[in-house]
Amino acid sequence: MEWITGLQKAIDYIEDNLTETIDYKIVAEQSFSSSYHFQRIFSILCGFTVGEYIRNRRLTLAGTELAMSEAKVIDVALKYGYESPDSFARAFQKFHGILPSQARNDGSCLRSFSRLVLKFSLEGGTTMRYRVETKPELKLTGYRRRFEGTPYDALRCKQEEDFFISTRAHQWMLKGMSNDKLSDYCILTNMDDDGYDFYIAAATDDYERSNMYNRDVTGIDFMDKFRFEEIILPERTYAVFETEKQKMPIPEYFDIRRQIAAAWFSNEEYQMLNAPELTVYHWGIVGGYADRTIEIWIPVEKK
Repeated sequence: MEWITGLQKAIDYIEDNLTETIDYKIVAEQSFSSSYHFQRIFSILCGFTVGEYIRNRRLTLAGTELAMSEAKVIDVALKYGYESPDSFARAFQKFHGILPSQARNDGSCLRSFSRLVLKFSLEGGTTMRYRVETKPELKLTGYRRRFEGTPYDALRCKQEEDFFISTRAHQWMLKGMSNDKLSDYCILTNMDDDGYDFYIAAATDDYERSNMYNRDVTGIDFMDKFRFEEIILPERTYAVFETEKQKMPIPEYFDIRRQIAAAWFSNEEYQMLNAPELTVYHWGIVGGYADRTIEIWIPVEKK
């Protein structure tokens, strides 16, 4: 129960300081965790980032204040952290659908984003199997796209599907050079309030990577043509979770990832590390399509 209390304290701190500059580090301290750990867990559990929560709550209160008082728009803008009336007006219109000056009109419709209140409930009783292991340095070649939202919402599914469908040539190229034909690597990194980087990658050796750069061998610089990047992940400790073998394990992957958020927020020995998270798709058909699995590699460190 301590992690629930800590998370609620962090939310209460945000609510008490919506008209002040909010330091994410101080917010995280309310839950006895690091800023990065707190932000990752928050986005997974809630489906939106800490920044989105703060912004939506401020715009909700700003709308109420404009509708219920004679306060000037510029004063309300400054009160809720906007440096200019123009930036406030753009954010206000995007959230409420109307300009701040229209909030006082009779019949104007405003949106309300409610305050978070945690409630404890017993659900599932699901058992998760995992192992903590140190992986050696991993050398990958891949390509990336900037995704919007959080890594574990419905928007992720749509963006990932579009990304895979529109880059078939990249995947075939990587598969041909990969030294692990049965696995595809996806990397989630550089997460912030605006989104995150999503890589599709494959394990490649030094020889194949050098050929990709070497025009004398192929006449083509594949790294430049396909916008491939070399990705080197240093030796690191991961908590590794795996779905059951099945034809389509993606829904279970998302379920497990949400369970990890709750379980590892309260873990007394480890916490999430500010480092890339990997999803390893074992999509090979050695045992048939029914044997597909997905591994989730969460970078962790001892507290």
